[in-house]
Amino acid sequence: MADKVPPSLNLTLMYLRSALGWRQQKLAEATGIAANLLSDYERGRKTLSRERLETIVAAMDLPSSTIDGALLFLRSVYAAAEDPGPAAQKLRIEAAAVQTGQITSNFTRTLFGKLSSEARGFLARERAAAMWERLRRLAPEQRRLRVESTPDLRSWALCELLCEESLKAAADNADRALELASLALRGAELMPGEEAWRSRVQGYAWAHIGNARRVRGDLPGAEEAFRHASKLWEAGEIGDLTLLNEARVLGVKASLRQSQRRFPEALELLDRALAVDEGPETRYLLLNKARIFEELGRFDAAIAELRRAAPLVELEGEPRFLLALRLNLAVNLSLMGRHGEVESAIPELRKLAAGAGNHLDLVRLRWLEGRIAVGMERRQEAIKILSRVREEFTSLNIAYDMALVSLELAELYLEEGRTAEVRALARQTVPIFEAQGVHREALAALKLFNNAAEHEAVTLDLAKRLIAYFLRARHDPGLRFEEV
Repeated sequence: MADKVPPSLNLTLMYLRSALGWRQQKLAEATGIAANLLSDYERGRKTLSRERLETIVAAMDLPSSTIDGALLFLRSVYAAAEDPGPAAQKLRIEAAAVQTGQITSNFTRTLFGKLSSEARGFLARERAAAMWERLRRLAPEQRRLRVESTPDLRSWALCELLCEESLKAAADNADRALELASLALRGAELMPGEEAWRSRVQGYAWAHIGNARRVRGDLPGAEEAFRHASKLWEAGEIGDLTLLNEARVLGVKASLRQSQRRFPEALELLDRALAVDEGPETRYLLLNKARIFEELGRFDAAIAELRRAAPLVELEGEPRFLLALRLNLAVNLSLMGRHGEVESAIPELRKLAAGAGNHLDLVRLRWLEGRIAVGMERRQEAIKILSRVREEFTSLNIAYDMALVSLELAELYLEEGRTAEVRALARQTVPIFEAQGVHREALAALKLFNNAAEHEAVTLDLAKRLIAYFLRARHDPGLRFEEV
């Protein structure tokens, strides 16, 4: 594979930037070249000339000769992809240093040492992607047997890729997320190499098992998994730390602390993750911080984090992430009462939601439109929209959101004195909650609402307090609704 895809000027730019720890946004600011164009250069979508690369390298305070040294060094790394030992690596570094005329420079040795790690990581990940294409067609039990019987499938890069697939699956299939993370761990347990590095890789896999257990609602099991993860990760500190991203481990642990309502710990973990991340995880970390601030009712802080994430998300241009960012931003602006500002963003949100192709996103966007109609005092329009959204959440078996929309409708009906509609909403909502096994405290709060509705004793204040309660109770099964 190394012979088929030799290092180019495009890849040289990516490796040099990564080795220096520069993010694309920082390089864009230093060079005046748009970040999306830099991204296109690195991915080979646009041709990068030698002259343009020299300009970029100069902005990173590197001499133009570094380009030749980097190309020579990377070609040797590619040619010796199966020989990553320290002796061979030292020879390649010294050869590259000579080529650049900086044999006495410790900086050059450090730079090309980082380049070696970047290149080896790139090649290992390419091989892992090809392995996964073969594995993904198999049933879960066949995958495990294949990993256990095929030495080539026991690599850190395949473990990393399986963990990434587990994280993606967690959005809508917790069982699949757990299966993939467990397969990653099995491969890590069987992989060869130094014990410290094997420990590091196993700790990475255990963190993703913990995340999958969290998504399944098994918080004690998730806590146990993270204990294993921390012990193994820390035991691997003397291993090769340049390939697995510690920010991911800290980020998924922060998600557990968020689920446990331990918000200060979650925010501290996210700040630590942001401090060590070199770019790939930053957008996720900032979006998670925004969600925590939203849960805490600190909508201005949530908006600030979302705006920090915006340049990174927009640089990637992935429709699903763009929609998540802009929809969350719109929701928080709406919660702050800035309905006119949000309404102007609706056409673009509709376009993004249609492109993402996820029906639930369209339902949530429609819900936001209903809330805007409430805020703009277009009551009849709001009732029509929210009634339809309620039907959608009921058909999708999303109990908490269905209850929240029901309470928002009840608030509108109460303002018009339509107590019969409030009573009908309450009667329809309680059985759905019971059927879905919603936790006892939330069910008790809804039954209180139902009882009040039957006696025409529901007040606007009660409806508002119940809405605030259900926003929090979704993530806190032990939270009780306090009657006044």
